[in-house]
This record gives sequence, structure tokens and C-alpha cells, in this order.
Amino acid sequence: MSPSLRERALRYLAQREHSRSELARKLAGADEPEAIATELDRLAELGLLSDARFAEAYVRAKAGRFGASRLRFELSRRGVDAELIGQALDTECSVSELERARALHQRKFATPPADAREWARQARFLQGRGFSSEVIRTVLREHPGDEPA
Repeated sequence: MSPSLRERALRYLAQREHSRSELARKLAGADEPEAIATELDRLAELGLLSDARFAEAYVRAKAGRFGASRLRFELSRRGVDAELIGQALDTECSVSELERARALHQRKFATPPADAREWARQARFLQGRGFSSEVIRTVLREHPGDEPA
């Protein structure tokens, strides 16, 4: 006997937080779309499914490795509302974008860029992680020992 729609949904939610959109996609094909929507509504009413909680957990887990634009993109790709994304970023990113980029750069690269080619390589890395051009320029211009205390 195959697990019920509710059992499958609860199994996914027991593993980690999911956005409503993510969970609906994972449950697609298991039942009729109306039944899935009804079950997701019920889980949300019970407080077991929350896009806001998912967004906060996602930002908390990924903020050390990604910039705000990447976090915003990934959350919107998972179906989270833009307002909830903004709230999660404000709530969970206690460390500034510049400080996170600086810490990531120091973990990844032992030395500041020595030439234009290395500068471009390090900038591409930070850009791929979703940091803004302004933050990247600031981080790459700094020299060890110059960071604010």
C-alpha cells in the first residue's frame, strides 16, 4: 500500500522546511491538484507549512555563503513571496553583506589579488555567490590588517 498524500507531505516536512510551491511540486503526480492544494492548506492551517519559516531557515543556513541577490533569487525560484523574502533577509542577516563577503573571501583565498587576472578570478567567485559589484570592489581593495576592528 502506498503512503497517503498527508503521509508523504509530512515525511518531506520532517526532513526539512519546504515552501508551499516546493512541496506542491514534490507531491505532484501523487494525487489530483485540488487534493494537493487542500492538503497544503490544511498543513498551513496547522502551522506545519510556512513560507515565512522556510525563508528564514533558508537564509539562516545559506547567508554565510551567499550574497543577498543570490538568496533572493533562490527563494523566489522556490516560490516564496518577495515580501517574505525581504523580511527573512532583514531578520536573519544580522551580519552585513560586506562582512559576509569579507569572511567568505578570507576563507576561500589566502591572499589578496596580486594582478588583474587574479582580481578578476576572485571577483567572479564573489559575483557567482550573489554579492554586489560595490561589495566585491570593497573587499578586493582591502589588504590584510586594514579591516575595521
